Amino acid sequence: MQALELPAWEAWRPGVQSRMLVSAENGAAQLCIFEQEVAPGTGAPTHSHPVEEVLTVREGEADMWIGTEHVTVTAGQSLLIPAGRLHGFRNSGTGTLHVLAVLASPIFEATPEGQAEPVRRWQKLK
Repeated sequence: MQALELPAWEAWRPGVQSRMLVSAENGAAQLCIFEQEVAPGTGAPTHSHPVEEVLTVREGEADMWIGTEHVTVTAGQSLLIPAGRLHGFRNSGTGTLHVLAVLASPIFEATPEGQAEPVRRWQKLK
């Protein structure tokens, strides 16, 4: 048993920084948990995952979508995204959006809308 240290923030895309908390990189077998800080007007473009995802807004406000349905999610609220569904989010507020993401897989895998090949991160032990 070991306590996991919080890793440093890393640039994900313009206006978005992330830090992985739990994944295959640090020994997880079934979960990937990461957090993101998102500048106003930026976020995650439409994509899908092969597993369920839960996005929880810890601070700020986000326009989140699954398919063509949009919802505003605010601090303390979560959105459950079924496996394989196209989804994304954008910081719709004026301050930093803080999102906690949980995927039902130890490896982050996302397929951007319109692309055939997935992007993978945090997939092996260091």
